[in-house]
Amino acid sequence: MTALKRILVIGGYGNFGSYICRRLAPHPQIRLIIGGRSEKKAADFAATLTDAAHTPETAVLDITKDISPVLKAVLPDMVIHTSGPFQEQGYAVAEACIAAGCHYTDLADARSFVCSITALDQEAKQNAVAIISGASSVPCLSAAVIDHYQNRFDSIDSIDYGIATAQQTNRGLATTSAILSYVGHPFETLTNGRMQTTYGWQNLRSHVYPEIGKRLLADCDIPDLALFPPRYPAVKNIRFGAGTESRIQHIGLWLLSFLPRYGLMKSLVPRAPLLYKISRLFDRFGSGKSAFHMRLTGTDPRGAAKTLTFYIIAKSNHGPYIPSMPAIILAQKLAEGKELPQGAYPCLNLITLEEYQDALGGLDITFLTEDA
Repeated sequence: MTALKRILVIGGYGNFGSYICRRLAPHPQIRLIIGGRSEKKAADFAATLTDAAHTPETAVLDITKDISPVLKAVLPDMVIHTSGPFQEQGYAVAEACIAAGCHYTDLADARSFVCSITALDQEAKQNAVAIISGASSVPCLSAAVIDHYQNRFDSIDSIDYGIATAQQTNRGLATTSAILSYVGHPFETLTNGRMQTTYGWQNLRSHVYPEIGKRLLADCDIPDLALFPPRYPAVKNIRFGAGTESRIQHIGLWLLSFLPRYGLMKSLVPRAPLLYKISRLFDRFGSGKSAFHMRLTGTDPRGAAKTLTFYIIAKSNHGPYIPSMPAIILAQKLAEGKELPQGAYPCLNLITLEEYQDALGGLDITFLTEDA
């Protein structure tokens, strides 16, 4: 039996961190360390983990300050960083982990943050650690879906996908700020074989999901838009969208997106606290149902036109487990004695779709595939 692995979850009592801690707590080879700015909140949350295989520890830390002394004190084998928004952060936490000789992973979906993590590659290899960014729905899950189904195609020409969130999901101000950071701002995505400009929360459209119905979507900036063109060179179009369950809220944000686009406001991020409070007013009219879809279009091995759509439908507010799962799986692999590739890189090629689906077993989550 391998030695206990000490897993420090930064933001461990927060929205995504709490999901991760609850899932890791019962693992017989993991001792959790719940990290955050409030010792009381960490201790109170630790007390709720009654099924923990080993008594959870707590650590007081602030990612805006040097966390090296904390790492030296608690000696984690892996740090899971969940405290966003990552659009506004540098790599201080990852660099502290490298110096401390512990593995690192995060739930970042910020394009530049995830794609540029490779700047730490040499230093990570020298210290024999894995520095993994983007262990979340994108790019980890999205790439796993493409990799799983691409053998059904001779060529994939288009990747069109999106996430429809639940109104009653356990979201926080950091998530709101992350979205607002690109609303109305330009970014590039692959269109007709070349990178072209679109704008955050524009290109309004809808998608009909099995079991939960029609949801509005709009363009969002994610790491995939930069990572996938060289990864899947035959693809000519990549489009990703996200949307709120409330149509009024979604359209309201779409209207606000024109303010930054036309220079009437530099950014909506300063309005994040107000917009977050307004968004919560719609919770009573929503549900705990969310969804992920990916539509792959191209030709089959016989040369005929082919479309395949993969769905994940989450109910009972179990949707947040989907972006949380890659970090959970990586921590479990480490605890089971499996080696993580050394270096600094986006979370690609580490988790298969089958592993993802198995890990989500037991939750109110279903998987559907429409293959035509």
